[in-house]
Amino acid sequence: MFDTPLPQLLAELDVELVDSSITNAGFFGALVEHRDGSRLLAMPTGRSELEHDTVARYLLAQVFDVDLPKLPAPFVTSEM
Repeated sequence: MFDTPLPQLLAELDVELVDSSITNAGFFGALVEHRDGSRLLAMPTGRSELEHDTVARYLLAQVFDVDLPKLPAPFVTSEM
């Protein structure tokens, strides 16, 4: 999961990547699982490639139950 290029990983996991309209600096992304089983990864635009890639992979790991340590403050994830 960690060495696969992100576009390939998203395709393999059947996750659609979209630009988020949320512009709050404290928002780093969200992965939404719909009732029909489809998944949507919403990521803010204008962030560095490193931040975008790291947060996307972390959110994917959370949804797919990959055991990872929690992110340091100020990062917080929540499940709804």
